[in-house]
Amino acid sequence: MQTYSSINMPHSIILLQNGIKLVHQEVNSPIAHFGVLVNAGTRDEPDSLMGLAHFIEHTIFKGTKKRKGFQILKRLEDVGGELNASTSKEETYFHASFLHQDYPRTLELLADILFNATFPEKEIEKEKDVIIEEINYYKDTPIEFLFDDFETVIFQNHQLARNILGTKSTIAKIKQKDIIAFIHRHYTPENMVLSSIGNIATPKLVKMCNNYFAALKYQHDELPKRVPFTDYKPQFVKRNKKNAQAHILLGNLAYPYKSEKKYPFLLLSNLIGGPGMSTRLNMMLREKKGLGYSVEANYSTFSDTGLFTIYIGCDHNEVDKCIELTYKELEKIRTNKLGVLQLQYAKKQLIGQIAIAGESKLAEMLANGRSALHGDEVETIDETIQRIENVTANEILQVANEILQKEQFSTLLYAKNI
Repeated sequence: MQTYSSINMPHSIILLQNGIKLVHQEVNSPIAHFGVLVNAGTRDEPDSLMGLAHFIEHTIFKGTKKRKGFQILKRLEDVGGELNASTSKEETYFHASFLHQDYPRTLELLADILFNATFPEKEIEKEKDVIIEEINYYKDTPIEFLFDDFETVIFQNHQLARNILGTKSTIAKIKQKDIIAFIHRHYTPENMVLSSIGNIATPKLVKMCNNYFAALKYQHDELPKRVPFTDYKPQFVKRNKKNAQAHILLGNLAYPYKSEKKYPFLLLSNLIGGPGMSTRLNMMLREKKGLGYSVEANYSTFSDTGLFTIYIGCDHNEVDKCIELTYKELEKIRTNKLGVLQLQYAKKQLIGQIAIAGESKLAEMLANGRSALHGDEVETIDETIQRIENVTANEILQVANEILQKEQFSTLLYAKNI
């Protein structure tokens, strides 16, 4: 057993008997969080079955060999716990929050769901209607659909372009055999991580995990290979939308999950359009010019690439002005190195946001699991903060010049034809 320590939250990484990696943090709290993270998401689906990974996330709770769907839901709810799941382009998460004395109940339930799900055909057909309504909901919510649409524009025909929900036609094609084949191919010990934060001794948890998760013994000579995204070409796409407000997304490729340049770019992205009201774009577009109500920047990482986006919501008549002012601000960032006080302020702001976000132990548990899913170590909050403290103004200037090039940006615009 190898242990990595953090100033506040020591955690352990253990390889279980069947090869599953377990990450655990012992904390003195009545609430515990436990998750099973699978290194498989939308980009790993067959081309004709877009939405399959997310569909599994829904239907896996519909019954096991010994439980009906309502029994699965009640198993934790009866003791005040919560059971949930989510799907991304590269991962699927199954997780629970519960009182720490209910570790055995929780682990047994998650293991039962993952190993013994029956995927009843009646439930599969019923869930197709639910997913289609979810698709309809997102299509009726421009700001939600906009980001998925932008990824389709950026990644073109690559697997990362796929919508997590799928389409009505691909959802209709999903069969029970497709679900089972995907699980057998991807839900393997070397492709999964168990992550835990709670008041339980590590040796005791290891014993429980070895007991409940021993059934997972699918083995493959080689995991399916992901096709790296390499063929980016800037795009300009305008869609005629008669919303009360125009919606603008500008963006470019950025650094992948494991890149060391991720840290200076996190600082830069936060400076440009993070959650604070004093960001560069918010001050320029909203406070100074009164042009947009919502202005934000986001940085998402994948295993082989990343995506930086700037979102602006504004009046249809102000679209061109907002875009022009945004690029002017980005050019200033590319040509003017941050001063000592500016850099110090930017670091303090981001570190404070990370520390506040770290108060959510559920989010931290999932972050620990994702870190272990993509490497042999888990980066603690303290280690992340230290990496941010070490960022220099020159490094920020370098990533700004690599990513914030106007000619490399793509644009997606939802606006009226004015």
